[in-house]
Amino acid sequence: MTPFDASSPRARPAPAGLTDSLGRTVSYLRLSVTDRCDLRCVYCMAEHMTFLPKAEVLTLEELDRIASVFISQGVRKLRLTGGEPLVRKGLMGLVQRLSGHLQTGALDELTLTTNGTRLAIFAEALAGFGVRRVNVSMDTLDPELFRRLTRGGDLAQVQAGIAAARAAGIAVKINAVALARDNAAEIPALIQWAHARGMGITLIETMPMGEIDEDRTDQFLSLADVRRDLESYWTLRDLTVSTGGPARYVEIAETGGRLGLITPMTHNFCEGCNRVRLTCTGTLHTCLGQEDATDLRAVIRAGATDAELVAAIAGGVDRKPKGHDFRIDRGTAPSVSRHMSTTGG
Repeated sequence: MTPFDASSPRARPAPAGLTDSLGRTVSYLRLSVTDRCDLRCVYCMAEHMTFLPKAEVLTLEELDRIASVFISQGVRKLRLTGGEPLVRKGLMGLVQRLSGHLQTGALDELTLTTNGTRLAIFAEALAGFGVRRVNVSMDTLDPELFRRLTRGGDLAQVQAGIAAARAAGIAVKINAVALARDNAAEIPALIQWAHARGMGITLIETMPMGEIDEDRTDQFLSLADVRRDLESYWTLRDLTVSTGGPARYVEIAETGGRLGLITPMTHNFCEGCNRVRLTCTGTLHTCLGQEDATDLRAVIRAGATDAELVAAIAGGVDRKPKGHDFRIDRGTAPSVSRHMSTTGG
């Protein structure tokens, strides 16, 4: 494949803006580039996943076209997700092409969420294309527990990727899923580890998405309870800052660092939601916790013009639900049938 030329981004009309029926403006697109991953985290995937056929996955050119149309309509932040985005062959070509929107000022930020296993390989290239920060998923500092939670992952490899990103000038934030049985006692140590290295960290409640090999009920840990525990020995101060995502942030006086809390189960954050997700198959989901869907792959493969693609996107955004309704109950099916790896993180 011929490399994309980031120096000559396609001309686009002035942003018209994407607004849903409740008046919320969409300015943030999470773009999944693959459903595949080189890890099998126990809360995310079944151990023996069946991945999508190549024909169902958008080409890099299709991903670029859809993302560029979103940007033309006022999206200012673009996050590449997966699965694990860095396993997608040719991804750096797409990053290079999308970086052209940073150069024109049409896009404020191009970033990604990664498990970190391949970050050491790609960190310098990402930095060169204007990626200034990444989120790295890391739920524990214990190599054996990490291996078990990821079904074979190497913690040292992930930490080397983090170091390589920081050396390349990319800011790193750690994402950790709070798991009652596995890492609950370790959460303060995780926070201290990240803050001691000048990195923020965000804790995430486990979400009922997709059938996995175990019952999530016993793993659910309320972050309201975690916060109360942390406040028994640390001083937490609420911050008004926002990075465009669903996290609420606090500053911990004793560590000097920032802690994010993503609480889809215990705190509904939908009233100010500015995000939509596009799966690697071209399905637009305007809510993580609902089964809404708009098929953009069918639109572009039918030969749609950009104006027709804009209309399809606007129609999907207009139907954005008021909010999600996640529930974790023993023995019941997940609130959403699709896996997080399919939806995009």
